Amino acid sequence: MQPVPAEKRLSSANKAVYALGDHTVNLVLSAVSLLYFKFLMEHGGLSPFLAGLVVWIARIVDAFTDPGMGRLSDMTRWRAGRRRPYFLIGALPFGLFFALMWWSVPLDSESARFIYYASIYVCVSLAMTCISVPYLALIPEMAADYDERTSLNTFRSIAAVLGTLAAVGMKPVADSMGGDSAAWVTTAALTAVWLIVPWFAVYAVSFERPARERNAPLGFVAGIQALGGHRNYRILATLYILARIAVDLIGAMLLLYFAYSIGREEDFAPTLALFLVIVVASLPVWLSVAKTRDKRALFIAGTAWWSAIQVALFAADASWPRWILFAVPSLAAVGYAIAEMMPWSMLGDVIDEDELATGERREGMYVGFFTFLRKIGGATAVLAMGFVLELSGFVGGLERGEQTRLALFSIRTLTSLVPMVSLLLAIAFAIRYPLTREVHAKIVIALARRRQEQG
Repeated sequence: MQPVPAEKRLSSANKAVYALGDHTVNLVLSAVSLLYFKFLMEHGGLSPFLAGLVVWIARIVDAFTDPGMGRLSDMTRWRAGRRRPYFLIGALPFGLFFALMWWSVPLDSESARFIYYASIYVCVSLAMTCISVPYLALIPEMAADYDERTSLNTFRSIAAVLGTLAAVGMKPVADSMGGDSAAWVTTAALTAVWLIVPWFAVYAVSFERPARERNAPLGFVAGIQALGGHRNYRILATLYILARIAVDLIGAMLLLYFAYSIGREEDFAPTLALFLVIVVASLPVWLSVAKTRDKRALFIAGTAWWSAIQVALFAADASWPRWILFAVPSLAAVGYAIAEMMPWSMLGDVIDEDELATGERREGMYVGFFTFLRKIGGATAVLAMGFVLELSGFVGGLERGEQTRLALFSIRTLTSLVPMVSLLLAIAFAIRYPLTREVHAKIVIALARRRQEQG
């Protein structure tokens, strides 16, 4: 492999700035996952099923546009690059439509309110696709070796966690202003500014490698078939989807879990804040361990630990001491950190394998379908969650004692045991993943030899 010029290597400072892109995206995803479902019921006036349907529709649209956006960025030939110009195109609408999501639209008809929230969320998703898919497709290009990808993705994961922390902070900020509809609009408007500004810095520190840009002769349908025929990509995508389904379910249910199952809604924000602090603290430790271990082994270890903690989440109730209820999610954070970070580091290795087999570099298509499958899985899980809650008799806005016993059991199970099963299935697929450190090193040597032969 040809050496990368010094000016083309990302310093730690540049990695931190680049990671702000994932920070903004995860802020939006976390706000929707943790807060929006409850917001739609209490301030948007939607039933649990319609609230879940809003999220499902937007994520399905988002999912289907991801592969197209990835393919578009693969084929773009602008002077400024294939990926980076899209950061400037999508940043402003990304923030603007996010602010509009949190407006309690003054419409009497529930159907009309549903149409408004679904439409605005779709617009947010499209803007996010415009920036996030090219952003993620740059990672295997900027970080070209096995360990450097893990390092860059560690920075991204830390920034993403801080994005989740910022999303959690939206609730206390809105509560401090009265917690009414106007407070949520103001909070969202302030948040929108922060969603827009970092993308100009991300654009400034990122780079592309012209020598690695290639024409991609495969058509879109042929590209899909090629991805489907790539066994290691199928395994990686499946384990990632299963892990993300667990994240999406827990995220959507956690506030309801604290409000109704535990009866301590006021503990939601500090518990999640502590969880995120532990995630950030554990990521550098995992990064150090990753320098001598295979990514697959680390994913299995972290996910197994996380799944075991889910049992305690199911068993917990209001009679448990508060410190234990703070400790349980904190223990889960250690496993979550690696399960969230590692698949993205592994994706770059799969893309290298594809380049060796096909002679083409198709980061955009691989990332696009990776996020497509993840969003389809997560969105369907959240929709099913809303349907189960509605069948159980859950009614948003009621006090804990007024919920049915079936509704309370559903909340507890959807927050703990169902995600645990999804995590265990992810481990089963990870065991079959064959791209070890040694295998990837051979791929890198073969690619370097080919590039030397091609001049």
